[in-house]
Amino acid sequence: MNETLPPCPECSSEYTYGIGALLVCPECGHEWSSVPVETDEPGEQVIRDAVGNVLADGDTVTVVKDLKIKGSSSVIKVGTKVRGIRLLDGVGDHDIDCKVDGVGPMQLKSSVVKKV
Repeated sequence: MNETLPPCPECSSEYTYGIGALLVCPECGHEWSSVPVETDEPGEQVIRDAVGNVLADGDTVTVVKDLKIKGSSSVIKVGTKVRGIRLLDGVGDHDIDCKVDGVGPMQLKSSVVKKV
């Protein structure tokens, strides 16, 4: 029907139509997303910093906002450099393991750091 929509990946029908963010094939009933999915490697989770840069083990990052340390009166200030981070898998929402100078070992969220 519409020349701008791709054919169905299941049956190659050219009569696909869109419903919101989905594309639908009227012949076989297959539904798929019209937005392509980006993955660097299949099966591996990509962790990004606060501005969208991909993080890797051993990177150096800076803190983008003041962080209160739970159970202490100290604060990690904006701009504090953290060297040699390690990425964690499946530890809640804290996905970076690191050692902050003057504070010690801790876990951070990737949403509060920026890659240097």
